[in-house]
Amino acid sequence: MQRRQLLHSFAALAASATLPCASQVLAASKDAPRLLLVFLRGGYDCASLLVPTSSQFYYESRPNIAIARPSSGLEAALTLNSDWGLHPALRDSMLPLYNSGELAFMPFAGTDNLSRSHFETQDSIELGQPLRGRRDLNSGFLNRLAGNVGSIDAMAFTDNLPLIMQGKTQIANAGVSNPGRVNIDARQSNLIAQMYGGTALGEKVKEGFAVREEVAREMKEEMEAASRNAISVKGFEQEARRIAKLMRDKYAIGFIDVGGWDTHVNQGGATGALAGKLEQLGRGLALFQQEMGPQWRNTVTVVISEFGRTFRENGKRGTDHGHGSVFWVLGGSVKGGNIVGEQVQVSASTLFQNRDYPVLNDYRSVLGGLFARMYGLNAGQVENIFPTVKGRDWGLL
Repeated sequence: MQRRQLLHSFAALAASATLPCASQVLAASKDAPRLLLVFLRGGYDCASLLVPTSSQFYYESRPNIAIARPSSGLEAALTLNSDWGLHPALRDSMLPLYNSGELAFMPFAGTDNLSRSHFETQDSIELGQPLRGRRDLNSGFLNRLAGNVGSIDAMAFTDNLPLIMQGKTQIANAGVSNPGRVNIDARQSNLIAQMYGGTALGEKVKEGFAVREEVAREMKEEMEAASRNAISVKGFEQEARRIAKLMRDKYAIGFIDVGGWDTHVNQGGATGALAGKLEQLGRGLALFQQEMGPQWRNTVTVVISEFGRTFRENGKRGTDHGHGSVFWVLGGSVKGGNIVGEQVQVSASTLFQNRDYPVLNDYRSVLGGLFARMYGLNAGQVENIFPTVKGRDWGLL
């Protein structure tokens, strides 16, 4: 590898903040709030998760994929209140948390981005900045949160540092699905270390590689430990246990994204493709809660997606890109057991552009209010995280 290529490789690493300073591996204080943001990439069908059981229009719009009204049947929606039910795939995982007051749902939530493009909407959400005017395209809102909170350790449980974690504050990342993998092999690491040895950057390079090795080693050990357990877990379920162990002892802000939610064809209803994904996600979140142990009381987990899907099913028994979504907020101190936020009756007249849930609860306002409660942030700090927005406190904490 030529010197110019090495310089380019190292510059890319520095820009993506995958070489954090050594201070970032210091354990978070025992009682520090823990935040895990779970991003469902692909735009999940929230009307199958949180079922508008009081809406006859819902059943007319989805003749093949609607979830049946609550009854004694195993494929019927699970009653949450007089208007809403929960997908039956979450009976054993999320319903107990809802009933114990540790889980709340917020329908009609999302962004003012109307593109219905996965990538554009995901990027705009991760930036957390106004859609109009000048934007810093290298500054994600979780990075700004970490910077405003102060001395706090954050981790993206992803192979590459996501936009939401990029910015002025150095944040580590390591993929939990393949924890032994690093983007630079040992030979390249040695070459880079030799190049910068004796320079002002030498110590930072050395510390950065040490952090990467420590994270990879620890996560590999956790994977091996899980493999020896009797219970077999896959996908997000497996990742959730390892994330919980790291956040319980070390990291106070975490991010994980879960893909595969773009259900244009054969989405299914109470059973089928989407039901299987919801069941797996629910089990993973339940395992995360269990693994956090006593730290669960200090933990808030938020599940979001870039948008919801069309309210009416399409000709292929699926749903297409929509607008409003449903957020999940769960944690040991969450005042759950309810459906929160601005709401409207679900009918043809209340759909956005005659096709989607409207967005009545802006994600920046919702998260800004939540962060203010979690970290004691003032209005100025919230606006540093979400420019031009005032957080709204929905009494979730």
